Amino acid sequence: MKLSRKAEAITSSVTLEITAKAKKMKSEGIDVISFGAGEPDFDTPDYIKDAAIEAIKKGFTKYTPASGITELKKSICNKLERENGLTYNPSQILVSNGAKHSLNNALIAILNPGDEVIVPVPYWVSYPELIKLADGVPVYVNTSEEDGFQFTKEKLLSAITPKTKAIIINSPNNPTGAIYTNQNLKMVAEIAIEKDILIISDEIYEKLVYDGEKHVSIASFSEEVKKRTIVVNGMSKAYAMTGWRIGYAAADERIIKAMSNVQSHATSNPNSIAQYASTAALQGGQDTIEKMRVEFENRRNYMVDRINSIPNISCRKPQGAFYVMMNISKIKGKTIGGKLIKDSVSFCSALLEGANVSLIPGSAFGADDFVRMSYATSHENIFEGLNRIEKFLGE
Repeated sequence: MKLSRKAEAITSSVTLEITAKAKKMKSEGIDVISFGAGEPDFDTPDYIKDAAIEAIKKGFTKYTPASGITELKKSICNKLERENGLTYNPSQILVSNGAKHSLNNALIAILNPGDEVIVPVPYWVSYPELIKLADGVPVYVNTSEEDGFQFTKEKLLSAITPKTKAIIINSPNNPTGAIYTNQNLKMVAEIAIEKDILIISDEIYEKLVYDGEKHVSIASFSEEVKKRTIVVNGMSKAYAMTGWRIGYAAADERIIKAMSNVQSHATSNPNSIAQYASTAALQGGQDTIEKMRVEFENRRNYMVDRINSIPNISCRKPQGAFYVMMNISKIKGKTIGGKLIKDSVSFCSALLEGANVSLIPGSAFGADDFVRMSYATSHENIFEGLNRIEKFLGE
């Protein structure tokens, strides 16, 4: 049986493969410490749960408009104006089944076969695959640890061709935790205007920023930038609602209409109950977000200091999200526990087998000199996991 070329071109997730192996070891009774989590280890706040229960009791369990309920769209508009300085009306908002679904809708809506989308490296694992699913071509622009994992003007300009349709930016960033500076965002915006390119701005981690940093949406610089930007966000990270699957996009009405048409045929509406819960989340108090943010910042501080105290590994201090990119370039080519460390995958495999610690290989993000560590886990796990890593590397 032959499958479609498109399906066969999509690569499996290295992230999921390593996670599955770690889960299997745990199921066998092995004490595995995992730093692979891509979701907060906090529970959804009670006031959001209560809103969902109330929605069920009131019978809000039927189809909704495919693009989302008006109440939630209005709450999103209010949030964007209040927190990001962006003015939209409900016809410029699409509610989807998670931010990933919003990205998928956006790429299908704007790309023709062969259109190119610029992706900074390291990248979130799904960007290239979503682009390919939409018949586009991912064009990679390498960023460096020295440059704060951000675009340089020279590299960005050199990647642009007549086929370039869009640039994806993700700030705060997964996997690096980097926050794009205002200067860098303005540079990207100016180039997008000059070259007539769209911007897809993934802002899902906007609430998780540290050291007094402030999230700035690239769309807020001017009406001209806003008109060519698709802002993508959602409830998963800020409100610990990963399983509720509510994301949203804000953009020019013509783009949103195209995205809505795509969604209406692919999935119909997002979960009705989760939409009402998300409305309550956006309208309610933000105290729980701040408590979570402070806890993440404390964990980050400990993890970064500890990593940088261990010989042969290092990391840059991330300013947002809940990930650290640990540099393992000095370990590649060495033998640990009888295993040759050729790349990030062999390092993670050896560490999992030799120390019962699970990390995500940097190759999943296009950055083989690194591995990703999540601090969306307890202080106890971070302490013990880093002890095991230090002991393992001592071999």
